Amino acid sequence: MLSRFSLLPLAVLLAAGPVLAKDDAIEPARRKQLVIVSFDGAHDNLLWEKSRAMAKRTGAHFTYFLSCTFLFPKSERAQYQAPHEKRGRSNVGFAPDKEDTVLRLGEIWLAKLEGHDIGSHACGHFDGGKWSAEDWKAEFTFFQQALKTAWQSAGVGEREPAGWQDFAGKDIKGFRAPYLSAGSGLVKALEASGFTYDASLVTKGPAMPVASGEIQRFGLPLIPEGTAQRPVIAMDYNLYVRHSKGKEAPEKSAAFEESTLAAYRAAFAKQYAGERVPLQLGFHFVEMNAGAYWRALDTFLTETCGKSDVACVSYAEALDILAKEKRATEAAL
Repeated sequence: MLSRFSLLPLAVLLAAGPVLAKDDAIEPARRKQLVIVSFDGAHDNLLWEKSRAMAKRTGAHFTYFLSCTFLFPKSERAQYQAPHEKRGRSNVGFAPDKEDTVLRLGEIWLAKLEGHDIGSHACGHFDGGKWSAEDWKAEFTFFQQALKTAWQSAGVGEREPAGWQDFAGKDIKGFRAPYLSAGSGLVKALEASGFTYDASLVTKGPAMPVASGEIQRFGLPLIPEGTAQRPVIAMDYNLYVRHSKGKEAPEKSAAFEESTLAAYRAAFAKQYAGERVPLQLGFHFVEMNAGAYWRALDTFLTETCGKSDVACVSYAEALDILAKEKRATEAAL
């Protein structure tokens, strides 16, 4: 959920992701500008409702990277054991009770029906930078099983939607590592577990995804922000650390919102007038600094997504669009 890159030296960040990949076959002026928005954690039910309403109002589709410990209550925490951790431990906690879990399951299903992409953020939000491929596979197996049995485990199996099992078994194709900490074992585990994309990288600026084996890898970009235009990862938590050192400063919320919105607009304008590389923006299910970053997002999407040559899409949709572009390129050769 929260990025361990937020306090790293810029030189480390610049080396963390792939360089921009150009596709000259489709002219940038004719390519739709993609805007990809994602949310990590996907737990607070009120923010599920709020984000879905934002999507309906603006015409956007989102990717929700779900932490699976929120699929069962803390009273049943002993079900979960992360690699190399004590049983029942989670860095982000669990659902408070079964009622909260049932509400969340309903939100997940509604989001799917509305065209959003549900991805995995693993389960207990541990730093997997040193995990082996087998460790990651164990975490992915638990995630899938927890999702498949979630309605039954909550005691409302009769309310499980008819398509839930196919969804849980086949539709979770994307992943973002907690703390953006992937490690060398991740890609192998993603391939073995049926994923198609990973969104755990950080890149120097907006960049096309790069292939690593069978996995397409996306990176959140560094974008200029503030009066000094210093680069920051395009994610709410990193802005939160930049603006208020990771502590709430509600009296400055409006100023933080203004600076964030200006950064989003500038990053978008640069791509829209240039190469039209997808712009990725990351968020959490926490309204930091009294909602400054969510408000900036809402304004940005409202003024951007309605453009005829812009598509505000999920990662899954972006993959499909980019694949079609690639096929068009190959057919033209």
